Amino acid sequence: MSTVLNEVLTANEQYVAGFGDKGALALPPARGFAILTCMDARLDPAKYAGLSEGDAHVIRNAGGRASDDAIRSLVISYKLLGTKEWFVIHHTDCGMEFFSDTVMRELLENSLETAALGAEGFYDVGTTPGSTEGNYIDWLTISHKEQSVVEDVRRVRQHPLVPGRIPVYGYIYDVRSGRLIEVPDATREGAAR
Repeated sequence: MSTVLNEVLTANEQYVAGFGDKGALALPPARGFAILTCMDARLDPAKYAGLSEGDAHVIRNAGGRASDDAIRSLVISYKLLGTKEWFVIHHTDCGMEFFSDTVMRELLENSLETAALGAEGFYDVGTTPGSTEGNYIDWLTISHKEQSVVEDVRRVRQHPLVPGRIPVYGYIYDVRSGRLIEVPDATREGAAR
């Protein structure tokens, strides 16, 4: 058994021992909101937003981008489970700022092994064959973090399946301080109508 697998299963046993009445939590989020944020391991939405199990929906992907799948989750969140407010939260020092679609596609064409990050950006160190399948994916990289928040809030706000009554707030999480910093242009874009 791998060390990581063993650690996860041991932690789960400890969690189960103190699980208590969490099995009785309602399906809809108790606080009625959802967060779309990055998958970066340095971000803990439960801590930075003061959440407990059952409080809110947290949708995560690389960059916290408003991809089709993220919007699918947000629509399910309000339509079936009643959320009434949404947050789009990107962050400082995001890995999605360190490469472009072209770079990612080239890395995947060269090798499927993990790339390395150097002073000049990501570079391939693999020796195994790659694949051109990455050419068919929009990697939703970030060239300007504030603008990406505005774009994602706008995309969510303008989506035909999103009702105008749901406000969509735009923030950047500072990985150095833990502070949420509003992106006023994004929040204006996401204002309820």
